[in-house]
Amino acid sequence: MEKSEERLKVLAKIAEFEKQERWDEDVEADPEAKELLPDEIDYLNKKFSSKIKNKIANFLGTRFFENMIKKRQLIIKEVKGIENFLAVEGGAIITSNHFNVAENYAIWRAIKPYMKGRKLFKVIKEGNYTASPPPFRTILRHCNTLPLSSNQETMRKFMRSMDTLLKRGEKILVYPEQAMWWNYRKPRPFKNGAFRFAVNSMKPVIPMFITMEDSDILDPNGFPVQEYTVNIMPPIYPDEKLSKPENVKQMRDKNYELVVKTYEEFYKTPLVYEK
Repeated sequence: MEKSEERLKVLAKIAEFEKQERWDEDVEADPEAKELLPDEIDYLNKKFSSKIKNKIANFLGTRFFENMIKKRQLIIKEVKGIENFLAVEGGAIITSNHFNVAENYAIWRAIKPYMKGRKLFKVIKEGNYTASPPPFRTILRHCNTLPLSSNQETMRKFMRSMDTLLKRGEKILVYPEQAMWWNYRKPRPFKNGAFRFAVNSMKPVIPMFITMEDSDILDPNGFPVQEYTVNIMPPIYPDEKLSKPENVKQMRDKNYELVVKTYEEFYKTPLVYEK
């Protein structure tokens, strides 16, 4: 099967951005994002209409990804370190590498048996909420997603909602690498946002890192479907003796250190970025 030219261009751009250390920049041509205004988002699903749309989106999302699993277009090979997830009671930020639209479902599948009926919330970028085409629009808007915004008032609403969710015991997935790099296996340097959310609410971070292996099945683009191993590392807690900036730095650095260790142990190679 011939490999997709579009995917080959994405891989070439990833290689170029790695050399230029443009770690948090998008490599795919996403639709232009419309500004998300405060009255256009119900982060906490307080409205009756939001609750209905949430149920529909979760049903559609589950059916879509379970169908991928059935067709072996999404393969979750193993979950390691579930005891680290179980060590945290109450709200927490989950961090993970960002490389595929399906990786958040792999994380959800890994922790679902232990969630006691709760959902996994996901922070997404503004354009995924305001500009996604069908059929993903309903899922990305209403499947327990928390969109960022370029509007300051919306972001204040976002931050208040994050604090409310964490303090009521929810788990929230944040991608500290920011941009999605398709099937990129290396960990990338982190942005501060995920750790700032945790520190603001004085909640832990649960680091996760998904490692990949080629399967013997080809995806629609002519590339091997990846077999995922969800690696869950020990939680990282804010230190009450440190200032907020110091806490953000120490949690971010510790998380990165853990994912680098996981990467090097799994792939049996030192982490080296191309120059």
